[in-house]
Amino acid sequence: MIRRFPALALPLVLGLSCAHAGSPPADPAAIDGERLAAHLRVLASDAFEGRAPNTPGEARTIAYIAEQFAAAGLEPAGEDGGWLQAVTLERSAIAGPVAATLRVGGAERALANGEDIAVESLHPDGRVDLRDAPLVFAGYGITAPELDWDDYAGLDVRDKIVVVLVNDPDFEAGEGAFGGRAMTWYGRWPYKYEEAARRGAAGVLIVHEDAPAAYPWATVRNGRAGPQFDIVRDNARSHHLRVRGWIQRDAAARLLADAGHDFDALKQRAQQPGFRGFALEDARLSIAFDVERSRIRSHNVAGLLPGAERPDETVILSGHWDSFGIGEPDAQGDAIINGAVDNATAVASLIELARAFAQGPRPARSLLFLALTAEENGLLGAHHYAAHPLRPLETTAALLNMEMWSPDGPTRDISSWGTGKVSLERDLATAAQAEGRRWSPDPDLEAGFFYRADHFAFAQAGVPAITIGPGMDQLDGGVEAGRAARADYFAHRYHQPGDEFDDSWDMRGPTEDTRVVYRLARSLADAEDWPQWDADSEFRARRAATDAARAR
Repeated sequence: MIRRFPALALPLVLGLSCAHAGSPPADPAAIDGERLAAHLRVLASDAFEGRAPNTPGEARTIAYIAEQFAAAGLEPAGEDGGWLQAVTLERSAIAGPVAATLRVGGAERALANGEDIAVESLHPDGRVDLRDAPLVFAGYGITAPELDWDDYAGLDVRDKIVVVLVNDPDFEAGEGAFGGRAMTWYGRWPYKYEEAARRGAAGVLIVHEDAPAAYPWATVRNGRAGPQFDIVRDNARSHHLRVRGWIQRDAAARLLADAGHDFDALKQRAQQPGFRGFALEDARLSIAFDVERSRIRSHNVAGLLPGAERPDETVILSGHWDSFGIGEPDAQGDAIINGAVDNATAVASLIELARAFAQGPRPARSLLFLALTAEENGLLGAHHYAAHPLRPLETTAALLNMEMWSPDGPTRDISSWGTGKVSLERDLATAAQAEGRRWSPDPDLEAGFFYRADHFAFAQAGVPAITIGPGMDQLDGGVEAGRAARADYFAHRYHQPGDEFDDSWDMRGPTEDTRVVYRLARSLADAEDWPQWDADSEFRARRAATDAARAR
């Protein structure tokens, strides 16, 4: 399959062929930091142009990963006997200006896109043209029957614009039905869009505030300034709102004040059980803009190590290969967003894990090594796989996703993103302990990271899944040093041209983290039992519906 890119395929990295005498035994020590660094030098090099989907950088990337999977000794596990799974994506981009006018109480004022609001549309129509659409306020935009919570109770939102608050009702109170400050799925913006669309709304505006959103307005604005992507959906017309986006807190407060409501008082009311949404009388929004739509094709890369005893059962190891390609030049004139930490580190680990497993005794279950596309566009490669699995999801025991290993030195701990409410978290703790380390729960639960990585697409499909990332308790400097290093990365390199590989990187951290993943994957692949969602997990029922497929 990689012969489709003959001009772009790169030679195998020197010394990384799977054929070598005296192979070490199949244990975590087989993970080699020098090999990880060698892969990083290639994947995060300028030659790969930031690894954006549907670019020459993608062609180089997927060719390289496929070559390395083959060299490791995996079998092609993609479509048509090859290494690739094609992922067709819908591309939508605003063309020209956005005209938005708010009318409340007979007075009109314009809303500036990028300043007052930040909007987008993935709806199949080529133009958004809403005139005098009524506005309604629906609290946090949540319907959670299991929590006896329904912001939409008795509220008609069909063909209306719904204004909702960001996060969920517990963020500020710190306690309540939603489990405290840890963000739930109900607090994430994709849920709010999907719930309003199910009710026939024309659009949603989420009120932006930095703390509950976990990022500043600049992140919102920049994220909507470029093209948006989605997987191909048969129900796209009903699944997607005609317009969706965000409204600045001050702009929302003025809107509510003009409609006779105090923003802070209304937010406090919305945090109380029994709150019900309501129409904002005489408030109307007109918004119009053109949308350019097209389809692009990207690819997941898949390699299989068949199991020795139960080859029809699968453990997936994954990481996303994509970054942001070529953007605006930084102060040094560098425009390539190389994505070294995010997420070439995980792809290097994926390749090295494939080599380590293939050279030793086969595990009982099959291992699928999956390099996913378009994570940065909304977990789209993962969502496509979950909708079109290469191996049955019912007999996929678990997915272990990797993200953003740290080059800042080894840590005493290893972490996973969010609170997964799944046995895999305990399994990860056991694997870490066997390596003389410990598992640390996510220290930033209010940021909702559980819902922002590729494993989430599999969790929604019922597959027990976690994303594993670095810890912060550094051997040299402790937690304080780890937090400082992470803050520095997010401030100066995350999603920026500065995210580059450097030979000064301390590869002990990524190496030790990859060894923990090896140990965890080995234990899951050799186990007789099946990982389980906890009793209070929102994904337990979806998995239970396929229990019969796992009965032996």
